[in-house]
Amino acid sequence: MILPFRTDAEAEAAIPQVAAHLRGGGLLGYPTETVYGLGSRAVASDLEALAAIKGRPPKKPFLLLVASRPMAESCGLVFSAAARVLADEFWPGPLTLVLRGGEGRLPDALRGPEGGVAVRVTSHDRIRRMIAALGAPLTSTSANRPGGRPAPGVEGLYDLFRDAVDDGSLLLLDGGVLGDVPPSTLVDCTVVPPGIIREGAIPREELRARAGRWAP
Repeated sequence: MILPFRTDAEAEAAIPQVAAHLRGGGLLGYPTETVYGLGSRAVASDLEALAAIKGRPPKKPFLLLVASRPMAESCGLVFSAAARVLADEFWPGPLTLVLRGGEGRLPDALRGPEGGVAVRVTSHDRIRRMIAALGAPLTSTSANRPGGRPAPGVEGLYDLFRDAVDDGSLLLLDGGVLGDVPPSTLVDCTVVPPGIIREGAIPREELRARAGRWAP
């Protein structure tokens, strides 16, 4: 199924269907401020299904999208002093922070080799409001096959994941065609000082200009 998701009214209409679909173990294709993502609830069985549909290596972690810092903290994630400053400066926005914590509350499939969990607050307003309405984080990975470019819109998403859409396991939200935007910048806040894992939509210079000594 493909649901329109380009206006506030369309988003409000879609949210109850999205919630029911995810709570039933379904997967979701959705727009963000960078690229289209594929996601699920943050539970082990759903993450296994997400990895299978994408063909993603089983050891490669997913990230979490949350509606706010308190939602991340409610999952047991711990914000260091640097993480707090970076979150205050750049959230909502395309900055992903790798944080310690979450043991016993989040599945191990979300945990990277450094022992942390990658999390961000998206600046896509309708997706953020959807996550708030769900009351729980949404997992995220770019909507592509390994090594391929992310689909810019739902037509490309449908072409890539046609079988899953047709059998009802994958629900797509049509947020229009997205521009050619870099992925989020990824900062490891499990170490002191924090380090950049991937420089993306927010360049290192901007991190340093706005976060000062707390920036990587």
